[in-house]
Order: sequence, then structure tokens, then C-alpha cells
Amino acid sequence: MTDLIAQRTAAPIAELDGGRPGGAAPGPGRAAAGKRRRRGPGQSGWWALLFIGPTAAGLLAFYLWPTVRTLILSFTKSGPFGGSEFVGFDNYAELLQDPELIGALRNTAVYTVIVLIGIPLAVGIAALLNTTNLRGRGVYRTLYFIPVVTMPAAIALVWRMIYNGDYGVLNEVLGVVGIDGRSWLTDPNTALVAIAVVGIWAGLGTNIVIFLAGLQGIPDTVMEAADLDGAGPVRKFFSITMPLLSPSIFFVSVISVIGALQVFDLVYMMLGRNNPAMPNTRTIVYLFYQAGFLDNERGYAAAIAFLLLLIILVLTVVQFRLQKKWVHYE
Repeated sequence: MTDLIAQRTAAPIAELDGGRPGGAAPGPGRAAAGKRRRRGPGQSGWWALLFIGPTAAGLLAFYLWPTVRTLILSFTKSGPFGGSEFVGFDNYAELLQDPELIGALRNTAVYTVIVLIGIPLAVGIAALLNTTNLRGRGVYRTLYFIPVVTMPAAIALVWRMIYNGDYGVLNEVLGVVGIDGRSWLTDPNTALVAIAVVGIWAGLGTNIVIFLAGLQGIPDTVMEAADLDGAGPVRKFFSITMPLLSPSIFFVSVISVIGALQVFDLVYMMLGRNNPAMPNTRTIVYLFYQAGFLDNERGYAAAIAFLLLLIILVLTVVQFRLQKKWVHYE
């Protein structure tokens, strides 16, 4: 009986002493491991916050907060001497009834479709530049990439002179082959197409660089297997190159659509506000500029900006859904 009482009394004491008879302290190795396990997660969490903090602060200050501020502003109406009042969805209701919005959306859609023609053009040029026997490939790549690093204002001014109806280079070249030129930027039937051609030319260099990277990532073993099967250059291009290049084509199509929907600088600098062709070339971003900076209707301009954001979001989601049917990943 006395032994049983002694054993029950010693059990709690052994638990307090580390679970060892006689109160033996835990070994140094286990103690150190326990300390590392308790201290590690805290340290890694602080280091993660330290590294992502600047990026998160930049996104919050320059992206998230301006977006929220613009959304709030779209529900207000600015006064003639500053200040604003809450008007609810009146700006959006007025926007959907604005006849200029339909024209701006149509012009933006036409410009976007024309600019997308530059994607197959860039694929063909990239395939030619990727050939091994081509001399001066570095020179060609530099020439195609020069518009990318050129200021948009300089591009607009140069092409404005090229399109000039009186002394433009384009009309001079057309006159040599017996074609009568016209004032390309003041004719409502040609102004938007002329600007879209400049948009294709300006973005060609970026697309070519992306497609060249995709072409150089195609394994040589695949092409060698196609040669052994007797496939010709055309068959290899459409059956091997295009499917393996489809991820790059998808990426370029997404950024091209987003960029085309936001076109403004070329329209503004090549045409000007008093151009007779402006109603046929006014894009949705130009409509935003007109409402926010010329008419001082900041709430209405914010509503236009959010409508454009919604359009870009919907089209991007549709593109990501459709890419499952035609994009092939290795």
C-alpha cells in the first residue's frame, strides 16, 4: 500500500520535471529543436512581410486606392466652382443614353479589330527572322523594334506628315503608280483606318520579340521528327509551329486587345480636336478625356472609365475561356 501511494505521488513530479524519473532535464538537442520550431514561423512571417511590403504598398497607393476613388467619384456630380454632390446612378443612366457613347464604342471596336490584324503579320515576320540562313537578322530586329522605344508624340507627328493630303509622302508614292491620293486624316472614311495602321506599325516590334522568344523555345527534336516524316515547310508551320506558338499568340492577343481599347494618344495627336473626321474616330478614352478635362464633368468621366474597365474585364474573361479550345501547352 505504501509503495502504491509513493508511485502516484512521484508521477506528477516526474511530469513537472520533463517526464523523466528523478527530475532529469531534457537534453540540449531536444530543447534547441523546440526553440527552433517555436521561433521559425514567426521569423519567416516577418521576412515575408518585409519583402512584399513595398510592392503591396505601391499596389495599394497607385492602383487600388485610385480605383476605389474613381468608383466613388462616378456616383457624384461636380459643381461649376468645385465640390461635388452624390447623385447615385444618374451618371451611368445618362451615359447609357448618350448617342456619342455608341459611336465611340463602334470606333473603338473597329480600331481593335484592325489592330489584331497585326498579330498574324508579326507571326510571319518572326518566322522569317528566325530562319538560320537569313543575313542581317540583328539589323532587321532593331529596325522593327525602333518604334517601340520612340515617343508616341514623335510617331504621331511623323505619320501626320506622311498622311498629309498636300505634301505627304504617301500621296507622292501613290501618284507615281497612277493612284490619286486624298487627305487621309480629314476624310471620315479613312481617318480611323489610317490611325489603326499606325497602331499596327507601332506595336509590331513588341509582338515580334515575343513571337521570336516563342519560336526559339520550340524543341529542335520536334522539327527533326517532322523532317523524317516528310513534312514540308508549310505543313510544319501550320501543324507544329502554330500549335506550339499558341501560348505566345494568346498572350499577345490579350495585351493587344487591352491596349487597343485604351487608344487615345494617336487619335488626339494625329487628328486634333477640330478635325472634321473626329466623330468617326472618337474612341471611348477620348470620350473620357472630353468629359473629364474639357467639360469638367469628373463624375461622368469616372463612369466612362468604369464602363471601359467592365468591357476590358469581360473581353479578357472571354479570351481566357476560349483559350482552352485553341491554345496548346507542352
